[in-house]
Amino acid sequence: MRSRRWGFISENRAEFGVKRICRVLGASRAGYYRHLATDQARAERQAEEKRTVSEIRAIHTDVADRHKHDRIHFQEPTS
Repeated sequence: MRSRRWGFISENRAEFGVKRICRVLGASRAGYYRHLATDQARAERQAEEKRTVSEIRAIHTDVADRHKHDRIHFQEPTS
């Protein structure tokens, strides 16, 4: 049960804030932050960060490739 609770807090903390979610769920903020410091939670965060970095790199490559072809070149009119 606690694991689901901590997961819920992690997934929704940006929108609602840790303090508010913990108050509603009756969880302690100290317990949540202690959970974040555990090895398993750290490994999960690192895996999520790795996925995020991969997605960002893929998007960056896609956008960079698209813009290479979209350049407009000035050509003087011929008389």
